[in-house]
Amino acid sequence: MKKSILTIVFFAFALIFSSEATAQEFAELDKSPMDAATYPSSYRNSDKLVKVVYSRPQLKKRSLSKLAPNGKVWRTGANEAAEITFYKDVTFGDKKVKAGTYSLFTIPGDKEWTVIISSALNVWGSYFYKENEDVARVTAPVTKSKKSIEEFSVAFDGEDNNATMYLGWGNVIVSVPIKG
Repeated sequence: MKKSILTIVFFAFALIFSSEATAQEFAELDKSPMDAATYPSSYRNSDKLVKVVYSRPQLKKRSLSKLAPNGKVWRTGANEAAEITFYKDVTFGDKKVKAGTYSLFTIPGDKEWTVIISSALNVWGSYFYKENEDVARVTAPVTKSKKSIEEFSVAFDGEDNNATMYLGWGNVIVSVPIKG
């Protein structure tokens, strides 16, 4: 009995005074936090058509044209390129796309944006974008938001297996139909 008490006391002191014990370092909150949008959006519905995982940059009194310049490939968010997962074969805009996970890029414009589905994965920004990895390119109309959208956002709306993906930032809303 005395031996086991001494053993416990010894290990307790060893833990307390050990120079090997270190605290875990956790990263600070990201300035462009990661988010996800799904359709259907109900978390209880496991039969999803599509999911987009992206980071949400903020305008912070900057212009949209400076952060996502017209005519240049943009990662569609911040940090890593956004990823889009289709859980079944779909028609994205007017293009057939097989079920799977892809990167989502865009090329902003005044009246329309080009929305790109790319086979590249784990891509930081759009620095390594290659057109030959495109799976689909669709042209999406730009509409104006009545209210400015501070944080870049992705949302879905729809019915059954027909959805519309909305990309919104500043006073711009871009929409692409998705049919399952």
